[in-house]
Amino acid sequence: MRTQRPGRHELGQNFLIDRNTIETVVKLVAATGGPIIEFGTGDGALTLPLERLGRPLTGIEIDGRRAARLAGRVRPSTEIVTADYLRFPLPRAPHVLVGNLPFHLTTATLRHVLAAPGWTDAVLLMQWEVARRRAGVGGATMMTAQWWPWFDFRLAGRVPAAAFRPRPGVDGGLLTMTRRERPLVEDADRVRYQEFVRRLFTCPGKEVVPKRLTAHQWAEEFRLRRGNPARARGASPNRTGPRR
Repeated sequence: MRTQRPGRHELGQNFLIDRNTIETVVKLVAATGGPIIEFGTGDGALTLPLERLGRPLTGIEIDGRRAARLAGRVRPSTEIVTADYLRFPLPRAPHVLVGNLPFHLTTATLRHVLAAPGWTDAVLLMQWEVARRRAGVGGATMMTAQWWPWFDFRLAGRVPAAAFRPRPGVDGGLLTMTRRERPLVEDADRVRYQEFVRRLFTCPGKEVVPKRLTAHQWAEEFRLRRGNPARARGASPNRTGPRR
């Protein structure tokens, strides 16, 4: 396995070097279908194993030198694009997202992804505590609660800091997100629903979100039009206690 060159500090580059974690990511992506878009290819630690899935693959890398080197190593069917993935226009056609995210860009990345059409599944490596909160473990964040009716969030595992070079000060976590086949709230009510969630999470005083309140119950309470939850992919999270 080729040695990873040190990452650029200003880009927040912590490269994945742990074979077990790489295999886990590839297995999670293998369980999905469709073309793959990888955020932040680096030197190809994930890109080259993902190629073995035999699916169309586009890698996005902001560091032009690394992108050029990797472009010379990948198969003809793989495209390496030099770009900032936060500015990269995601296609409307179905695709799968995967990436080892710079920890300081996790929230910006999720905002970019959640608002984008087309993608069906995402497998993202981020800071452990952020992955836990986004998956609603121990209490949901406002961002997660605002998007629950449209996406299923799951925590897929913890990744030790030793799995990266240079080594970060905290562990990483694998978060998977799946777009529901049938949303629990109609798209026409998205703005109203998300504003309702924002008010709940920003309301001063005592806790205002009833414990064990599901997305179904929220929809009933606020008379939001729901899709057909019987065909939703994954159960609606049912967590306790909000977090901002």
